[in-house]
Amino acid sequence: MATGTVRDVSKLFNDQGVLSEGDYLEVTRMSRRMAEFTDGYIEVLPMPTFQHQKLVLFLTNLLLSFVNPRSLGTAIMSPLRVRCGHNIFREPDVVFMLAEHLSRAMNAYWDRADLVMEVVSESDPDRDWIQKREDYAKAVIPEYWIVDPRTETITVLTLQNGTYLETGTFARGDIAKSILLSGFDADVAAVFDAAK
Repeated sequence: MATGTVRDVSKLFNDQGVLSEGDYLEVTRMSRRMAEFTDGYIEVLPMPTFQHQKLVLFLTNLLLSFVNPRSLGTAIMSPLRVRCGHNIFREPDVVFMLAEHLSRAMNAYWDRADLVMEVVSESDPDRDWIQKREDYAKAVIPEYWIVDPRTETITVLTLQNGTYLETGTFARGDIAKSILLSGFDADVAAVFDAAK
């Protein structure tokens, strides 16, 4: 089992299944690679595409242009570790924390969030649609946006009684609207045109 200070990152992958949160934090600090952590397992994430990053940047800037003038909180794009419960860390593409919860925004990682956005990966869409949906619900993150380039849709989910319910799925010609941040919205066509 890996414990204490990690000197050789490659050796940790022999310890998959028994790694601690501390091991995960040390690996990601040392390797500077995006990775997620679930129940003792570290999964190094694939390098995002140019289109993916253009979508993430556009969404982050859109969110910041809404929340900053109103002093509502702070938003940032990945990489940023978000603790979603005991032994679960995710790297949401866009993450937002309300001003009143900023004490949970630590330097090494954030302890949960108030809104997360994921741009669906072509290589593993179920990760965003199923696995992360479950993890973010368990972490009691009030709102989750799933931005899917394959269908050019944005699905807005809000947490109710521990389960995400779809507020709506928005396509070109629609405006995706936040429930958490009243007045924040995104023109779906503008979002996907930003990635072209």
